[in-house]
Amino acid sequence: MKIATFKVGDERRVGLVDERERTVAAFDLSMESAERGALALVELSTLPRQLAPVPLKDVMLEAPIPRPRRNVFCVGKNYHEHAKEFASSGFDSSATAGVVPKHPIIFSKVPECVTAHGQPVRIDRAITQAVDYEAELAVIIGKSGRGIRLEDALDHVWGYTIVNDVTARDLQGRYSQWLIGKSQDTFCPMGPWAVTRDEVDLANTPIKCWINGELRQDANTRDLIFDIPTIIAAISAGVTLQQGDVIATGTPAGVGIGFEPPKYLLPGDVARVEIGGIGVLENPFVEVHQ
Repeated sequence: MKIATFKVGDERRVGLVDERERTVAAFDLSMESAERGALALVELSTLPRQLAPVPLKDVMLEAPIPRPRRNVFCVGKNYHEHAKEFASSGFDSSATAGVVPKHPIIFSKVPECVTAHGQPVRIDRAITQAVDYEAELAVIIGKSGRGIRLEDALDHVWGYTIVNDVTARDLQGRYSQWLIGKSQDTFCPMGPWAVTRDEVDLANTPIKCWINGELRQDANTRDLIFDIPTIIAAISAGVTLQQGDVIATGTPAGVGIGFEPPKYLLPGDVARVEIGGIGVLENPFVEVHQ
């Protein structure tokens, strides 16, 4: 199933997407439940009844989980070729430990930086001159757990979505931790919707990213250094994963910093991320001032 969070007028709803018909049918949820977006369905054992479908063109899509309950977990250097390009970039504080990490590198983005498909990502050039893109498959946790075993990890997954882990590289390099460079306002486009776990083949899911129509990233989940069960087991070893937690699983090679000279994003650019089984997340980049 493909689950969208959307607005009709000022009312937030959560519904089932029919891509063939280009419609979305809202579930019969209370307004309070619908405010949580797809998280409202993650928490339910059975789905509510559906209302009449409406054309997707008549609604405004939001991020499937508009405001995660806590920071988005992220994994760094999790594709072999990207680990190489990042290690040679001069911005990799972990490079002294080796090009390919021995254990997952985990950081986070604050929940307030999440934005939706189609919404502008804001570049404040007084703060950063080096905004980059990172196409990523994101996991949505459906069952809480601590100390989750590898063989049980996928039982804790509700589904998946797309995240563009937008990054201010200069801020990432300035600070020892990555939170500030990763968490600028609007720096976590998510969507266009969430899909249940049966929609994605983790052994063979293509991930692509175009900037202004130029294909920059073209990889597959089979190229992951640490697969999703390994990531879940690593995070949950002492940190209780909760329903609705989002884990961005890392980006493949082809990010802006991997080019010589770097191809950073500029106002007017458009990033288009496509992941098999999910869909397309597209966002324009615009200049703003404090």
